[in-house]
Amino acid sequence: MIERRKRTLLLALPFIILLLGVILTTVLSIQTYRKIAFEHISAFCEIVLDQSPESEQQLMADLKEYHSLSEKELNGNNYLEKYGYRADEFCKGLPVHTFLFPIILFAATVISVVVGILAFRRQNRKRIDELTEYLEQVNIGSGGTLIQAQEDDFSLLQDEMYKTVTSLYQTREAAIVAKKSFAENLANIAHQLKTPITASFLSLQLMKKDTPNEYADQVERQLERLIRLEESLLMLSKIDAGTLPLKHENVDLYTVLNLAAENLNDLLQRDGITIDIPDNGCIEFSGDMEWTMEAMMNLFKNCMEHSVPGGLIFCDYSSNPLYAEVRIWDNGPGFDREDLPHLFERFYRGKSAVGNGIGIGLALAKSIIELQNGTITAYNLQNGGACFEIRLFSH
Repeated sequence: MIERRKRTLLLALPFIILLLGVILTTVLSIQTYRKIAFEHISAFCEIVLDQSPESEQQLMADLKEYHSLSEKELNGNNYLEKYGYRADEFCKGLPVHTFLFPIILFAATVISVVVGILAFRRQNRKRIDELTEYLEQVNIGSGGTLIQAQEDDFSLLQDEMYKTVTSLYQTREAAIVAKKSFAENLANIAHQLKTPITASFLSLQLMKKDTPNEYADQVERQLERLIRLEESLLMLSKIDAGTLPLKHENVDLYTVLNLAAENLNDLLQRDGITIDIPDNGCIEFSGDMEWTMEAMMNLFKNCMEHSVPGGLIFCDYSSNPLYAEVRIWDNGPGFDREDLPHLFERFYRGKSAVGNGIGIGLALAKSIIELQNGTITAYNLQNGGACFEIRLFSH
């Protein structure tokens, strides 16, 4: 508190000096002008009396009358102008040092104020730079401690910054532990589901072989859905735990799109849907061929589900110095406006969802692409149809 008061006093001191300098300059100027006016009137009276000694009494009486004039009566009196005299002709006797000292004092006062303000700003700038550098170190994960030499106006801010950073570190560590625990629990659940699902599926196959039953087909479809769910949960647990094995090699976009389409060939033929993949030359990005193919398959499946029989799915891809871009779109009705903000959420199924999906394909595709330094967005085309846009960044 004492240091803060000292700093406040130091900041106010230049302004106090400036105020005192202005007051002193004004007082000195008034005294100087009075002295000069007195000397000029004395010199004038001396000249008159030397020329006319007998007019001493009249002159003293006139001088007394002049002395009794008010300031209002004196101001604006230009009587001598009719004899050809000007005001500037009466300043030739003024000494230079009469005005020099007040001017120097005022200039020195202004300079001291400017120097004080600059020094104060420099000190503040230094403290701001220290706090900014500390936050930058925190943001890159190497934040240390900032030693405070003395208490100043930034002390409270620095204390609050320490508290906030410490709280954020604790929150981050707790979130990491919770995420790891969630991934482990998800993997355990998926593994626990695998055994009963596999046993049930095998038992069902034996039952169908001995006594075919239409209800068995329905059970089989649900078991197949549970198998896909179990596989998806395992994959999600690996993504959340950061253990998904991703390679980093040059992947050709034309190749990965064709492989994804070939893996869906049976479904495409069943629905009479065609995927148009143009050959735009060799365009590569650094990533994992297999997992990228998995992501593209999920996007193709989504387009297939929203295409009419005999529909078309279009692809296009290009690159620039920043990223490689892939666009996949269909000629269907497009996304529902209410679904667009939630398309990539896990287990979300839109209003117009078809098939027996579990609402995880787009979430998996998004996670796989983001793990490869990419982004994915979805929107509706102006002329109809849903479009996915993928950008895989080079750096």
